[in-house]
Amino acid sequence: MDDTSKRSRFLSLILRHQPAKVGISLDEAGWADVDELLRACGGAARGWTPEALRHIVDSDSKGRYSFSGDGCRIRANQGHSVRVELGYTSQAPPALLFHGTARTRLNSIRARGLLKGARHHVHLSENQTVAAEVGRRYGEPIVLRVDSGLMYAEGFEFLLAANGVWLTDHVPAVYLGVAGAAEGE
Repeated sequence: MDDTSKRSRFLSLILRHQPAKVGISLDEAGWADVDELLRACGGAARGWTPEALRHIVDSDSKGRYSFSGDGCRIRANQGHSVRVELGYTSQAPPALLFHGTARTRLNSIRARGLLKGARHHVHLSENQTVAAEVGRRYGEPIVLRVDSGLMYAEGFEFLLAANGVWLTDHVPAVYLGVAGAAEGE
């Protein structure tokens, strides 16, 4: 794993789950002060410079992070286990969305649906390929098709994160199928 990837993973840990690990706090919307974050991570002596942070944000293919308009604050766009209110508004999703996971989790998902676990939301994608990449992180990937249009019509709320990830609280199993699978799989 290259240095940027290591730093990005560490930044994800700090901005999504454990800001106290480096002695910072997030505001109610999940923002951290950039200068405070850089100092807390060891500063320039450890390679945490404004330029390095900008490179992490700009090169992240999943768009996990955002800077505030003035560039003085940074936050993760979704995936938090710490309490934050990101300010996303409810909106109608596309008719179908996708979720990538490990094939070993399929029986549990069929029984309970997709649960948010320790995170604030279940994460869904408009793109099957992206969902498959996410699933690969957990083992042999499987992509689930989510009937998000029907869910929305039946009163489920969907939010769209700044990086294009769709968020919802729970996907009951009745709205799920295996993408590209023959009936019954």
